[in-house]
Amino acid sequence: MKYKKNEAKEYSREHMRGIWAAALNPMLSDFSIDEAGMRANIKHWVEDLGIEGLFIAGKQGEYFSLSLEERKRNFNIAVDACNGKAGTIMSCSDQNFDTVLDLARHAQDAGADYIVVHAPMLHFITDRDDTIYAYYKAICDKVDIGIAMWSHPDSGYLMSPQLCARVAELPNIMAIKYSVPRKMYAELTELAGDKLLVSTASEDEWFDNIVELGWQLYLCSSPPYLLQTKTDRRMHEYTQLAFDGKIEKARAVRDSLEPVRTALKSTRPGGKPQAHQKYWQELLGQAGGPVRPPLLQLTNEEKAATKAAFEACGLE
Repeated sequence: MKYKKNEAKEYSREHMRGIWAAALNPMLSDFSIDEAGMRANIKHWVEDLGIEGLFIAGKQGEYFSLSLEERKRNFNIAVDACNGKAGTIMSCSDQNFDTVLDLARHAQDAGADYIVVHAPMLHFITDRDDTIYAYYKAICDKVDIGIAMWSHPDSGYLMSPQLCARVAELPNIMAIKYSVPRKMYAELTELAGDKLLVSTASEDEWFDNIVELGWQLYLCSSPPYLLQTKTDRRMHEYTQLAFDGKIEKARAVRDSLEPVRTALKSTRPGGKPQAHQKYWQELLGQAGGPVRPPLLQLTNEEKAATKAAFEACGLE
């Protein structure tokens, strides 16, 4: 590891900056992972798009359909493909606690920079906050790698800003992907912004969060490689302008991407986010492929509508 457990917060604040993207897992026609495609995508994302870090084997990456060995293989490929040119944060989320620890130890040994563990679904729980605190503390006690929390509605509840701030006192808790209303993540930034890198996956809100909340990290979803090309890096451009304090220039570039955002979002069927985004990747020349069953594939009609919107959106 590049830091000691008690240095995780300081190290992440120095090195975890800018745009981090959540990787989709390209698949071959037999539903096996397209390892060559994954490596090619990572090379493009890092070298052509300037993405600073990658979130590996999360919900976008269909981790719920992967075997334990496939998830570990994902980690290994990502570390090797990034080769120090971009950071890595590995999703170790699972309902089985021993699996979380197994994945966390593998990520640590494989050379990952950080891990992310989402708040678990809980059953028959009345002391929820104490249970969640104990959950993250148990992970922190077992591994040295920096840990990002992740709270989102899929867990059946949202961690409160106060609970997140409490967990942030643990030595190697260093960030959170906080998929909650803006009022909640703004409150957490105020409560624990000196101990925790607070972020959310909404590209729509990223510019405002740099300017109004002083954020340094976009953690993370697929827009960084769906809204950009090698010759059209407007998300990267407005991010750097905002970091440099050139707010009006940054706002103008951010706003110019609205037709692309609209094309992407307006053609996405509600229950098919991974399938839709993989097809958009293919339109961009990236590796995509099918989603694993029982996820639903795009229909030919959905593909046609997506392609028409893509070609008209103004992405160079």
